[in-house]
Amino acid sequence: MIAAIEKLNPEQRKAVEATEGPVLILAGAGSGKTRVLTVKIAYMIQERRIPPGEILAMTFTKKAAEEMRSRIRKLVGSENGLWIGTFHSVFAKILRREAPHFGYSTDFVIYDKEDQERLVKQVLEGLGHSPKQHPPRMIAALISRSKNSLITPQEVLSHPQTPVEKVVGEAYAAYQDALRSNQAFDFDDLINVPVEIFRAHPSVLQKYQSRFRYLLVDEYQDTNRAQYLLLAALAKAHRNLCVVGDDDQSIYGWRGADLRNILEFEKDFPETAVFRLEQNYRSTKNILKAASSLVDKNVHRKKKTLWSDRESGEPLEMLEVEDELEEAHRVVEKIRDEVFRKKRNFNHFAVLYRTNAQSRAIEDGLRKSGISYVIVGGVRFYERKEIKDVLAYLKVVANPRDTLSLKRIINFPVRGIGDTSMQKIETWAARSGLDLFNTLERIDEVPDIPARVAKSARGFHDLIRKYMTLKDAISPGELVHALVDEIGLIRLYKDDTSIEGQGKLENVRELLSAVHEYTKQSEDPSLSGFLEEIALLTDIDNYHPKSAAVTLMTVHCAKGLEFPVVFVVGLEEGLFPLSRTLENLNELEEERRLFYVALTRAKEKVVLLWARTRNTYNSDGYRMSSRFLDEIDRSVMQFNRDEPRRSARKAVFSREDDSFDREFDAPVERRASFRKSNTFRSGMVRGQRVEHETFGWGQVEEIEGSGPRQTCTVRFDDGIEKKFLVRFARLKTME
Repeated sequence: MIAAIEKLNPEQRKAVEATEGPVLILAGAGSGKTRVLTVKIAYMIQERRIPPGEILAMTFTKKAAEEMRSRIRKLVGSENGLWIGTFHSVFAKILRREAPHFGYSTDFVIYDKEDQERLVKQVLEGLGHSPKQHPPRMIAALISRSKNSLITPQEVLSHPQTPVEKVVGEAYAAYQDALRSNQAFDFDDLINVPVEIFRAHPSVLQKYQSRFRYLLVDEYQDTNRAQYLLLAALAKAHRNLCVVGDDDQSIYGWRGADLRNILEFEKDFPETAVFRLEQNYRSTKNILKAASSLVDKNVHRKKKTLWSDRESGEPLEMLEVEDELEEAHRVVEKIRDEVFRKKRNFNHFAVLYRTNAQSRAIEDGLRKSGISYVIVGGVRFYERKEIKDVLAYLKVVANPRDTLSLKRIINFPVRGIGDTSMQKIETWAARSGLDLFNTLERIDEVPDIPARVAKSARGFHDLIRKYMTLKDAISPGELVHALVDEIGLIRLYKDDTSIEGQGKLENVRELLSAVHEYTKQSEDPSLSGFLEEIALLTDIDNYHPKSAAVTLMTVHCAKGLEFPVVFVVGLEEGLFPLSRTLENLNELEEERRLFYVALTRAKEKVVLLWARTRNTYNSDGYRMSSRFLDEIDRSVMQFNRDEPRRSARKAVFSREDDSFDREFDAPVERRASFRKSNTFRSGMVRGQRVEHETFGWGQVEEIEGSGPRQTCTVRFDDGIEKKFLVRFARLKTME
């Protein structure tokens, strides 16, 4: 413990030793905040003799929580009684303990994003709304936004501003009823429902206030309104709330994070002790100077000046390339050069981009060059269909009232229970006041059900009932292995000799391994516990830094990570920053913070790339470099411009369509003008009818400016009004 404290710099040590009252630790990128937080907890336990059971520490990823727990264990020997976890895992644990207060079983299930969208789709259809006209993903996102702001369905319905808001309000109310009926919570409920419990049951709040006298929160800049209220309620009795964060790395406003939580912390807690961690241990001086010069342009921030005693390092390299294929080629070329000259390993490199769609060209380039890579944040393991099918079985075993999961698997593997029979069963269940699972036990009473269907339904019911009995008698690992074997899933995929079938087989086997691993590592393994753990996994929890591969990910996924060499691709206006953020100061500042996060992931070298043209949504468009590149201090930048190199491109990339080669053979000027002519909509006039792929049909209300900065305001038929940069709007006209 003494050695750990002695390794801290003076400001870090002050932050560690401040244990009483509200504390705000402004921790700049790479300033050792995880070390400070873990040493602080260990110091509280060992030096201040605070019982571990009185400390609650919260993070935003399971990986960060596990790292903290491991470090504390090394410092003090044991952390028994200490609660460390993500916001969602901590409050899911509290919810299981307090479930009876709000009419829920302790075996409730947690719906992920796909489950949520499927349930919203069912709800919309039940209300008579077309999922095509009102996409479930959009409605689910709007419901989630309301929940993050603690807005109830009744509040949405009381003052709908547009027809869409009326649909959202109706769907929101029906969705919440369906969740309760299914004994399920979605991700947002894990935070919102505890707020409701604490408000409605003061004795429950008092119990947790008494237990947790000390609260510590990592990544405080990412908290939303509901999380803030939970922390304020828990801290009210003792006011020992320590928050660690960096307002310059607040990049989740789009999912409800409220920057004001950290900017106004001292207003909420006037007696706050503030500590600024400004010494950076990660990056070279040039990288820090570039990042600081960028983020200084933001208005809404707390002043910090990052510094380092490391060397100046290489200047940041900016490359202007022809298009996304040349961009990928240059990334491959740079990686090869770094590996050859500096003997780097592939896991020393990260390629960061603004949107997932940008990974395709980079993947192609790496694959054709024989460079191994991993993608963080693509289709996650637990979101694959074959895995979701097995998990649906487990959810029904844990909670037979989960009709969403039950309907997914009642005819998988095929049992001959078709949609028509299911509709009859559901109708009878609703009339009889029974849930779907109990209806299957009385299937003989349902009229017009063929005997073979009734036999299959009864067999399915008995199968689930059998494993419901077994779930508390055998371990989760044994249960899942037996269930997968009994339903014949391994045999089903073994018989499918296609590459896809064999991939599914390997995935199911990997799931069995994951359950066995959970069973061995958990102190109190249970089926509900396993389902909860995987439901709360984030993209970054699946990242393995020691894999011998280049890492590809969005900048959002990269927060909290570091790499010797970082490539940031797609640095063009409309892409980074995104076009929809250009007219809103707060959103534009968040985009700038996102770029700041990208820069500060790098330890030694940064390569920034932008393309003069980029193929998006099947159309090539002329591009301008991102305004953020102009905001970086020129003294730490090195500029390079690539001229098109057909021979190099053809050696690494190919397209079956030879029209690409014919266009590529054309002079640069002609290609640029060709693409530019397809980008701007000449002749757009006020009053013109246009169609947008997301918002549908509308009318142009206003046109401002000209050229690449031209904007148009469109009022859509559902009442929503949007302002677009014309060249990125992808508006279709009536012609």
